[in-house]
Amino acid sequence: MAVLKPLHPIEILLVEDSPGDVRLTREALKDAKITNTLHVIEDGVLALDFLYKRPPFENAPRPDLILLDLNLPRKNGREVLAEIKSNDSLKSVPVVVLTTSSAEEDVLRAYNLHANCYITKPVDFNQFTTVVRTIKEFWLTVVTLPPK
Repeated sequence: MAVLKPLHPIEILLVEDSPGDVRLTREALKDAKITNTLHVIEDGVLALDFLYKRPPFENAPRPDLILLDLNLPRKNGREVLAEIKSNDSLKSVPVVVLTTSSAEEDVLRAYNLHANCYITKPVDFNQFTTVVRTIKEFWLTVVTLPPK
């Protein structure tokens, strides 16, 4: 069965403060067969500025998918997730929590805040790359994303 590619590039917002994890995510997405644009924001306040198109992000696109770390400076990922999912214009954007925490309370809280899925980041480079490729395959190939 052939998978049809979207007519427009997939806009991915990565909210991640670790330069190493950003680099690994970029590398894992680089070989994607679907055209995608990765926007990287390093803290929760700037992520919300991007999503609400506040300066300096007035021309920011609406993401098709958000990859969100929970442990962020200034405003943590839980607060960002709560705000995204409580906003009528943003709540349909899928949010994948991609974080180092495997604590049951973090998993439960993220799902209670309506995260679309929760993934614990592996520390091993090859495993991390596999996880990002799996996210790409599922969310950008299998799933039908909501219209903008």
